[in-house]
Amino acid sequence: AYWKLRTDYTIRASLDPATSQLRGTEKIVIHNTSPSPLSQIGLRLDQNIFRAHSYLASSWMPSEVTDGMVITRAVVNGTELNLTGPAAPGNCNAGPPVTTPTAFNFTMTNACIKLPAGAAIAANGTATVELDWTFKVAGGPTGVGHRMTSRWADSLYQLTQWYPRVSVYDDLRGWDPEMYLGPSEFYNNFGRFDVTIDVPAGWIVGATGTLQNPGDVLTPTARERLAQVTQSDARTTIVGPDEVGPGRSTANSTGTGAMTGRLAWHFVADTVNDFAFGSARNYIWQATRATIPGRGAIPVHMYYLPNRAALYRDADTIARHSLEFYSKLWMPYEFPQMTMIDGPSTGMEYPMVVMSNRGAADHEIAHSWWPMMVGNNETWYGWMDEGFNQYMNILSGADARGVAPILNNVGRGYGNVSGSETEAPLMWNGNYAGSGYSYHTYSKTPPMLSMLGGIVGDSAVQRAMSEYAKAWKFKHPSPWDYMFFMNRALNQDLGWFWYYWLFTTEAVQGSIQNVTSNAGT
Repeated sequence: AYWKLRTDYTIRASLDPATSQLRGTEKIVIHNTSPSPLSQIGLRLDQNIFRAHSYLASSWMPSEVTDGMVITRAVVNGTELNLTGPAAPGNCNAGPPVTTPTAFNFTMTNACIKLPAGAAIAANGTATVELDWTFKVAGGPTGVGHRMTSRWADSLYQLTQWYPRVSVYDDLRGWDPEMYLGPSEFYNNFGRFDVTIDVPAGWIVGATGTLQNPGDVLTPTARERLAQVTQSDARTTIVGPDEVGPGRSTANSTGTGAMTGRLAWHFVADTVNDFAFGSARNYIWQATRATIPGRGAIPVHMYYLPNRAALYRDADTIARHSLEFYSKLWMPYEFPQMTMIDGPSTGMEYPMVVMSNRGAADHEIAHSWWPMMVGNNETWYGWMDEGFNQYMNILSGADARGVAPILNNVGRGYGNVSGSETEAPLMWNGNYAGSGYSYHTYSKTPPMLSMLGGIVGDSAVQRAMSEYAKAWKFKHPSPWDYMFFMNRALNQDLGWFWYYWLFTTEAVQGSIQNVTSNAGT
């Protein structure tokens, strides 16, 4: 009886470096595979975190105050929306009825479109949403936290959480009710993305998906180099540091009118849960390959600035090892390529894209398995992706060094946290984990899985996790799905184990009450 929504996007976006404005128009086809008619459509407008009323609840600080995501036109199934609806109480699962399709909370990160009676999206039916929008890409020296700075001046842009997207609707909470607050991450639908990105000629674009029009945007030399990438493990330079500008780094613009001096890069990605891209005036573009077990060679791209070459000196080797090791550990990497993009964010993950240099490459590429293939709710249950990642990074690091992994030591750090009032149970919503967020989301899962290995064996845990990944690929497992699956895979009732590790913060408080010394012994 399992189901999940599917959302297919067609997006046309244009970047203006002179104003740092990104403008876009998009069409979203929503496939309502649920058994219920939908009279609301939840939207994620993450760029509104940069508005003056930002709801940050941590030390993360936006680099710049902007107008946020400004939606200028919205249409549902051919009917224009009223964009002046007031703030709605609660979230998209509540609020007043409407007589015309109406937008609510469009100045917040969690918005809603409400449909009148008789216009609901039928169970197993579809709906089309069309949106025109614009926002200023936030930049500046004061941003604190990943995703809080999206550009360097007017010459490099990292575009993430950059388009209005449909929220997840599931059978646990209906429309995902959580605001985007910064540290906690995402919960997205799977679907197809057809994206065209219009930038000045000479600017390189790296993105989720595969480039559909290399003949329009690349030079013959770059295309020839690109064709050789999967032939060996060597690093190939596609665009070098001395190849900058139209006709050298890219094709010359052949456009007219609004497209004069510009090029449109066209990418397509199928069965992914997000889309990210980066673009810069003078990216070096290099590539190598990774050989995925059972699939063969795929390209691994690196886009970085010339003065940051040291940060990418062995990034190709790290990326190759990660993709190949995790493919053997869990299941084969499913996507057609991997891209590493330089910029102000150096530790974030998206389908087929990591905003990372060599420093966080192994961790960020590991996210290709969770949540990019196994699509858990990162906001509520970060331990199901960040925590799993921390565990598997231990295994990957040991393999890269040619030594056996040591999992016994990860429990020692818990002694410094256990019993603290700042510790939240792992099942606690990550948005409200407060000062304990880092340990709660990242660091507590490795000792949990290590202790599970102490009960059933580490190899049994890793075998069961591999089976879990394959069973829940491109689905949305809940923590209960994970617990029940692991119980079956390990052939024992581990309810007692999951209860203490996931639902409580109970601590063992040991002390020496008395010491007796016997002379001569």
